[in-house]
Amino acid sequence: MLAETYRRYRLARGDEKRKLARDLVMELSRYSHREPFWDEVRKLNLKPDKVKEVMLFLEENGEIEIRRSSDGKRLWVLTLRDIRRNPVKLDRWLVLKKQQRK
Repeated sequence: MLAETYRRYRLARGDEKRKLARDLVMELSRYSHREPFWDEVRKLNLKPDKVKEVMLFLEENGEIEIRRSSDGKRLWVLTLRDIRRNPVKLDRWLVLKKQQRK
């Protein structure tokens, strides 16, 4: 299912692409507490680079903020755990962004 969503994400444009990216990140956040996370991603027929690509796309569009360590490295899994712990925060953020665009 996630691999199919990723394929549709790659082909989509505009708002549809953002919606598919959000759906993918929300679904992946459900797996964020399984260790090792990247092995779980591979079991779902996705490559870690594809997940990172989707998250970077959302960050570039201002929809999520990828956490960073003190040396500047991106903390992918911790970001997904935050989204899992508090999905309302992401939804509120998205609503605020939509209102700002209008």
